Amino acid sequence: MDRNHQSNGKLGKTEKKFLRKQNKARHTLLRHEGIETVSYATQILVVANGGLGNGVSRNQLLPELEKLGQVDALLMPPNKPYSFVTYKTIEESKKAYVTLNGQKIVDDLGQKIILYLNFVEKAQWKELGLQALPPGLKVVEEIISSEDEKLLLESVNWTEDTDNPNFQKSLKHRRVKHFGYEFHYENNNVHKDKPLPGGLPDICDSMLEKWLKEGFIRHKPDQLTVNQYEPGHGIPAHIDTHSAFEDEIISLSLGSEIVMDFKHPDGVTVPVMLPRRSLLVMTGESRYLWTHGITPRKFDTVQASKGHKSGIITGDVGDLTLSKRGIRTSFTFRKVRQTPCDCSYPLVCDSQMKEPPPSFPESDKEALQLEQKYVHQVYEEIAGHFSSTRHTPWPHIVEFLKALPSGSLVADVGCGNGKYLGINKELYMVAEKL
Repeated sequence: MDRNHQSNGKLGKTEKKFLRKQNKARHTLLRHEGIETVSYATQILVVANGGLGNGVSRNQLLPELEKLGQVDALLMPPNKPYSFVTYKTIEESKKAYVTLNGQKIVDDLGQKIILYLNFVEKAQWKELGLQALPPGLKVVEEIISSEDEKLLLESVNWTEDTDNPNFQKSLKHRRVKHFGYEFHYENNNVHKDKPLPGGLPDICDSMLEKWLKEGFIRHKPDQLTVNQYEPGHGIPAHIDTHSAFEDEIISLSLGSEIVMDFKHPDGVTVPVMLPRRSLLVMTGESRYLWTHGITPRKFDTVQASKGHKSGIITGDVGDLTLSKRGIRTSFTFRKVRQTPCDCSYPLVCDSQMKEPPPSFPESDKEALQLEQKYVHQVYEEIAGHFSSTRHTPWPHIVEFLKALPSGSLVADVGCGNGKYLGINKELYMVAEKL
């Protein structure tokens, strides 16, 4: 019997609710992603809510799908709340459609997510073009042993006395320590005439000498910043100040792997996997022109194949899954620059800029221009992706709306894409974007 109908041909309350939810998923896919579903059975199903974008990994979804037939392919586009599954036969896809539709699956955060399946003629997604590492960037895997990693992590004293001249306050979302020179986050610079006592830790000296001898680095650094990141935290996209540091910037990842995003001014973004105990080396264009940052999240989209470690996270949607972040500690080494920067990127070089960097607006007109450029324009650029990640209503909000008396007036101020509209059709809802 079709799960959507009772034996007497009438729809029950549960079936009506399911059809309403499935229909909403169908319209959301069409409106936001341009994915058109069909009413007849095919070998291919689109699984709404079963995507990397809402915390469902390949290891969770694939076994559930394989219980119902031979899966030829499971395609999981990055950052999307849906996936595509292709079965060997139409009969198997029909079985999955009937069995899994409306069923719950537990995501990597332990939350229950309801799957909604629809048939499609073909799997549709925007392919990422072939990408290469930003020029001047390299990742050296297993640059140190696990024993050396343990020694380095133990060498950082996060609980030292505040009277110590090298003590620095931690940032809001991470613990931080500086050696050689203190890095000032308010202006992304150092006081070149105020070195910290003690220089770099002794434990780093032999390691840096070895890297120099083996050709992994060209200069011996004199500044070190140690950051400890909890899962879910990151760093904003930035370029290390040209006038502050020399060409080569290196970062050692300890404790956990991470995906770092590199972005070119023309908009091209390259996600790069930095494995545990690997060394990231940025020189030339990758150091001076591309921004680098870490998106704050608890899971990274990574290659599913075990042979893939460092380098670019490709757009192969048949080989993507989620990786849970752990506590990561980075040792970022730099060499303080003593002369103005004369790099080949004057448009982003503070040493070569003809105009000083932006300061606080001096008039209402300037303030409006800054708001238009750095707020309105940014939101226009990210609106599509932002909306696609705001597809599932929060359970407590749904519970609240459904508990309101019939005829209640609700104002949803800052409604985003309006995902709560229609939750309770007996309410009068007014929605407004901010």
